[in-house]
Amino acid sequence: MRTKFRNADEAYNYFLDKIIQDGIPFGDTKALFNIGFTLEKPEENYIVNEERDWKLRYAEAEWEWYLSGNPSIHKLKEIYGKIPPIWCHMADSNGLVRSNYGWQWNRNDQIDYVVAKLRNVKDTRHAAISIYDAKEWRSYRKDTPCTYAVQFTILNNRLNMAVLMRSNDLWYGFCNDQYQFSRLQKMIADRLKIETGNYYHYAHNLHLYNDKL
Repeated sequence: MRTKFRNADEAYNYFLDKIIQDGIPFGDTKALFNIGFTLEKPEENYIVNEERDWKLRYAEAEWEWYLSGNPSIHKLKEIYGKIPPIWCHMADSNGLVRSNYGWQWNRNDQIDYVVAKLRNVKDTRHAAISIYDAKEWRSYRKDTPCTYAVQFTILNNRLNMAVLMRSNDLWYGFCNDQYQFSRLQKMIADRLKIETGNYYHYAHNLHLYNDKL
């Protein structure tokens, strides 16, 4: 199985075929387990596969939503003009999405913490952002974060990033999530005044829903 790709589109196309051919039936999906790979050019974060019809405008609106740190779907509507149905299903009675990455990584000033750690000790192993936390399972009744954590490491004066996911739908999740995380990598690298390096992506369960097979 390939473990190195130039960019997200190359990885998407490879794993689309791989899941269809070798995926294991698992619930309402076909899945591959414990998949890890490297994106060597994470800034090339556009999905150009025509069948997928990925929309940059939406991905950028989602990034602005995360930047705001506001988990309300009404904030997304303010940015994008409408609320995609998937977020309506995930929102609680107050319209809040607890799996919203921006809300999660802004809790306890995690981004500032990571930047400070990397600035003060370049070889730190502490520069990690926590997202999924099973100790909070009671608050995951409507939605559950798909990502465990994101960790950053400076090597050869470039910022590498590792994203660790419990569950990753290739069609929707990977295409949009990789855009958000590569933007986060670039934002932190810019704050540190260094270039981005590799993006390492790990998913315990990488899958396609049966209606996409």
